[in-house]
Amino acid sequence: MDILTLVGLVAGVLIVLLAMLANASILTFFNLPGLAIVLGGTFAVTLIKFRLPSVMSAFRLAFAAAFTERVERPAELIREVGTLALVVRKEGILGLENHATDNEFLRKAINLCVDGHPPELVEEALSQETQQTAERYEVSERVFRGIGESAPAIGMLGTLVGLVQMLNTLDDPSSIGPAMAIALLTTLYGAFIAQLIALPLADKLQLKAEDEARNQLLITTSIRNIMRGENPRVMTELLSSFVTPDQRTNLAPEREA
Repeated sequence: MDILTLVGLVAGVLIVLLAMLANASILTFFNLPGLAIVLGGTFAVTLIKFRLPSVMSAFRLAFAAAFTERVERPAELIREVGTLALVVRKEGILGLENHATDNEFLRKAINLCVDGHPPELVEEALSQETQQTAERYEVSERVFRGIGESAPAIGMLGTLVGLVQMLNTLDDPSSIGPAMAIALLTTLYGAFIAQLIALPLADKLQLKAEDEARNQLLITTSIRNIMRGENPRVMTELLSSFVTPDQRTNLAPEREA
């Protein structure tokens, strides 16, 4: 679990709530018509921009990437693929059949190798998988950036609606308060959704996409070298460019029992 995402979200919400509660009740900041305008309007605009399956997939991927999925560190992968190279050098490519890994992309690469496919087909299959993964992340990121752009704009529309209602009822002082509440709170709701939820999730998706692409490139390069029979030590040296200089001192593979 990516605890920093949860900590950041909870901290942001708490800061806003504490600011609200400083001199007023939380109910002061709750306005159902204004909330309906922002949520309903933002959802409608999102459906206009994207297909419904893309929106649903974006939400699933965003919360999985932000809160649950763990992206392996490159150093861990380098040690693991180094171990695979040692196994292949000792037992041949079929020795990989019993290797267990939590990385789905690496598992797919191992299965393709064990099935006896030529290196060109293995590399093409892994390249296509990398491309499809990048496209899924890109669509999800665009969905949340779209929400981040739409929510403040819809909030401004709600503000205009509230101002028009207020100006049309100036002769009735009792109606000025509710109209002004809609006018101000819709802007607050739009900014809250965009700045505290949608745009941070879009940035997190972009970061996770970059991490995933880097790891998959590392694995593809490793599998290519393993199928060529590259020396494990030389392969580790070649892969050291994927980590920072201070992480290159402990990349030696662990021998399987």
